[in-house]
Amino acid sequence: MKLHFLEPLYARPGPIVSVCLDTSRDGDDPDRAIELRLRNVRESLRSQGADEATIDALARAAGSDRDVAGPHGQALFAAQGALVLAERLPEPPALSSARYGMLPDVLPLVLQHAPAFPYAAVLLHRVHTHEPGGGEDEVELDHETGHWPASRVAPDPRVHRRIPAEDWPKEAEQLLAELVEGVEGEGTEAIVLAGDPSTVNSLIRAAPRKLRDLFVKLKDGHPRRPEPGRALLEAELAGLFAGRLPAHDRHQLDTYLGQRARHPEYVEGIDASVAALQRGQVRALILDRPVRHTRHLWVGWAPSHLALASEELSAFGLRFTWEEPAAGAALIRAAAGTQAELIVVPEDELPIADGVAVLLRYTEV
Repeated sequence: MKLHFLEPLYARPGPIVSVCLDTSRDGDDPDRAIELRLRNVRESLRSQGADEATIDALARAAGSDRDVAGPHGQALFAAQGALVLAERLPEPPALSSARYGMLPDVLPLVLQHAPAFPYAAVLLHRVHTHEPGGGEDEVELDHETGHWPASRVAPDPRVHRRIPAEDWPKEAEQLLAELVEGVEGEGTEAIVLAGDPSTVNSLIRAAPRKLRDLFVKLKDGHPRRPEPGRALLEAELAGLFAGRLPAHDRHQLDTYLGQRARHPEYVEGIDASVAALQRGQVRALILDRPVRHTRHLWVGWAPSHLALASEELSAFGLRFTWEEPAAGAALIRAAAGTQAELIVVPEDELPIADGVAVLLRYTEV
């Protein structure tokens, strides 16, 4: 997963407020529930020394995702009296969190965005219009793209069209061109098809070879319509992508395993990971899920200012450093600031010492 969406958080120095909040709208009085959670967040931030202007900026954004139905949350970041970033969370946090510190606490956010599986969803229905004179058959098309699982509550804009059935072959040609563009531009790895079987089959038959291996045809020909603000075919995608990594991530993990087999001391564990991030040598930061980082790290202003002890940074001539209690925040900033990617893998699938490892861009041995 690329981390460029975090860039606004690192464009200005801290301190910064980081909040994860349950903003679900599936209860009896969601606005009241959100307000109560926000009240507790405000009190926590005040006790940590956050200024009122910054707290107010964050509070104004809390619950602003009213267009999203069902359970979900928000990750909110504010500094110097202004909102810096607001992202939707596909799952509500079990408990609201609020932190005021020098680095944004982005770990809960990136864990909910990973693995960022790129896909397209297409839903096709046949409908008959009842009009004076008999009406006509039409094809109703919904087409949406996204990166799972963040797209559960933040999908790309949906294309919705209704066309006469006789014009479907021409419309199918246009849709296939859009799908090819997604594969070539966004790296789409799965194209999920559902709806009227005959219409879906006609699309598959007309598809170029490069798309056919990516098609996933759902057995249920009549999936339910999505709730407001949520992904097309959400329930079906959840089952399809459960435990699945993008091919790009799998390839990188294979390369990492080769590096670990030769020189584990350079790629596995917190010591090796910190040393590689210091040098800007990391192609991908790898985290086990669940994350269990309890060790504090020392950091400075730059992303590569990262160490296990203050003496290491002092040796580099840094005058201002601090102990960062959230190791994940320091590791993610270092990865994002050195253009490294993030891979999150289940611990039972790939156990890693300290739960953290790195894929190196190059090796010196």
